Amino acid sequence: MVGSLSRRIVVLCAILSVVLAVLAGLLLDASAQMRTSLGWVAHSSEVLETGSRSMRHLQAAESGQRGFVLTQNAEFAASVANEIAAARRDAATLVALTSDNPLQNTRARQVQSLIAQRAQALDETGRLARADDFAGARSRVATGKGRDLMMLVNARLNDLLDAERALAAERMQAVQIRLDSIRWLVIFGTPITVITITFMATALIGRLRRPVEQMMAVMGQLGSGDRSARITARMESSEFQRLAKGYNAMADELQAAVADQVTSAEQLHHANHELSRNAEVLRERGEVIELLGGMAHRMQAARTDEELASIIRVFVPRVLPEIPGALYAHNNSRNLLVPIASWAGLEVETAGFAPDQCWALRRGQSHFVIEPGSDIVCAHVGDHTDHYHCEPLLAGGEVIGVLYLKGVVGAENRFRLTVLTENIASALVNHRLQRGLREQTIRDPLTGLFNRRYMEETLALEIARATRTGSPLSLVMCDVDHFKRFNDEFGHEAGDAVLHAVAAEMRTRFRDGDVICRFGGEEFTIIAPGSSAGVLAERVEMVRQAISELTVHQGGRMLGLTTMSFGIATWEEAMERDGSTLIKAADAALYRAKRDGRNRVVLDGRAEMMAA
Repeated sequence: MVGSLSRRIVVLCAILSVVLAVLAGLLLDASAQMRTSLGWVAHSSEVLETGSRSMRHLQAAESGQRGFVLTQNAEFAASVANEIAAARRDAATLVALTSDNPLQNTRARQVQSLIAQRAQALDETGRLARADDFAGARSRVATGKGRDLMMLVNARLNDLLDAERALAAERMQAVQIRLDSIRWLVIFGTPITVITITFMATALIGRLRRPVEQMMAVMGQLGSGDRSARITARMESSEFQRLAKGYNAMADELQAAVADQVTSAEQLHHANHELSRNAEVLRERGEVIELLGGMAHRMQAARTDEELASIIRVFVPRVLPEIPGALYAHNNSRNLLVPIASWAGLEVETAGFAPDQCWALRRGQSHFVIEPGSDIVCAHVGDHTDHYHCEPLLAGGEVIGVLYLKGVVGAENRFRLTVLTENIASALVNHRLQRGLREQTIRDPLTGLFNRRYMEETLALEIARATRTGSPLSLVMCDVDHFKRFNDEFGHEAGDAVLHAVAAEMRTRFRDGDVICRFGGEEFTIIAPGSSAGVLAERVEMVRQAISELTVHQGGRMLGLTTMSFGIATWEEAMERDGSTLIKAADAALYRAKRDGRNRVVLDGRAEMMAA
């Protein structure tokens, strides 16, 4: 059992005689002063330990908060509140411990105030992060105010701790002085007590010096960087035992703080690595979005299906490199998926496939096979591939097509595929709308034929082409004979029925390359590129015959015989380039057909000479 140093001194003084009462009194006084000094040394150790602990808690809170803000991982923030509370408590304890020293107390209060400021800043940053405003939290961290405040806390705390260490050293020096005074008091004692006092004092001094030297040696090792240095020797008094215990506890806290700092540094390094990786992912996604933006802009500006296909063939291989594929969309009847474009050398059937042949269209979600037997193979793929990916194109909850990729779409390309399909689906819907609007502007609503405006634009283009290539170009002007009779006898609805029936018959009789237009009223115009007057006259005669055999019904009534007259003219270099001369020539031939008895085909004089 370790005894008390003061108790041993009291026993020594009791042995002395009354003659040495003065000497005993001096010794007792020196003992009391030494106890006080040792108490102050222990007090300084407690101040040092408390100050270091408060800084450690604050650093732990800052590291956890920074990890939470950088990684958005809530586990980093789990202990922040506890660490902040512990730092505040230790700062308050530090103020209480230094109340006996005005200068140190002032420093402690400054440290307490700075810790409170830093804790408040951490709380504010934490509230932003917990509210998912990580950008705002990172902005607060990026200002550097927290780092400056921590440096200020560290500087103020170091001032306090350095001053406390100086006080501890002075108090330890005072202990040494007290010991020396006791020794000299013993040396100059009476001869009778000299031997006894010398023996006891020597033993006592030895017991005091050994712990002090051991503690000084361990402190020297700690100062040299050996953080594992501890006081392990048995102390000769409870005071030294408490001092050694306090020192060892402080050293343990310091070592733990250093270890925590290393751990925090590693965690921060990992967080920085994750942040760098995420930044790279964001950069790549930004490039993809920029690329898709250019693609979307061009697709929105596409006017024809071929232009749209060309854009897809150029941009899709850049978004999904080294993955061949094809884009399919519903036809007008929605009974087939027809190919719009293919890329990277993939050849597809132009006939397309039925919607029920694709599992992605059936399920309304992605369907893929990454190896033989991993899933059901779509019928439109067949057995010639063991890995492919079908991605349905959805717009407004409606399936409008499918993106077929011959290959495996890895996890790193899922974002690219998602954004790509959204852009293509939006572009297809927009393209359909534009095409529908254009059809409305160029089609006659009653007959479904092209209107006069489209006829004039097309005729000018075909004249330019005929001029450039030297190929023949002919024009037919025709109208329904006695059309006024249908309106007068049966009403305008009957007239509309006649026009609709005549238009339908002409669509089935003329070539696909011929442009059939409603010129106005009961008049029609047919532009026939690449046709000479003679060949075209034979085709028109067949149309005239077919129309004369039509039986038109309206409202349960038979409207009677329907006939048409036709005038044909052929383009010549001497005519106006806007087509007005050609229209007049064909109209003159139509007038002749009317004058000669109607229901006939008449060629313009020049065209007739060329046909002959």
